Amino acid sequence: MEGQRQIIGRFDRIDLPDFGAMNIGAKIDTGAYSSAIHCSKIKLYKKKGKRYISFHILDSHIPVIEHRRFITSRFRKKKVRSSSGHVEKRYFIETYIILFGEKLLVEFSLSDRENMRFPVLLGRKMLKNRFLVDVALIDVSYHRKIAQTGPQRDNIDFVEWDMDAEE
Repeated sequence: MEGQRQIIGRFDRIDLPDFGAMNIGAKIDTGAYSSAIHCSKIKLYKKKGKRYISFHILDSHIPVIEHRRFITSRFRKKKVRSSSGHVEKRYFIETYIILFGEKLLVEFSLSDRENMRFPVLLGRKMLKNRFLVDVALIDVSYHRKIAQTGPQRDNIDFVEWDMDAEE
């Protein structure tokens, strides 16, 4: 995708390798600046003077990982304005997604998207200089992946993940 923008549809499916989650539904939203991922049970705490955040991602959207807790000290808190003008503070993390076979580092707000159709929203900040959106298309990246690799298992099994652990 370097130098040339990839055409993406209004919806697609992404992989979240750091979380062991594959083929997760994502809405492509040019009206949103930041990207968001559905989370619940978000808790901030201190351990040995260091701040951590724990959370459950995708929970009811992906039953296989509903009870998985994730922990990291790499996060930040900032204000976000909703489409209705409401301002709230949210926690943000950076994690990788795989889209069109490329591993991309994306900043996500941890957000309650329980009542939304898609657990992941990809906003302008992530799309900028990488993609052109064609709203007549859906699952462009996913269809290309399936054509190249065939059907895949949707999720890897694990219980807890520490984002600060060294590889």
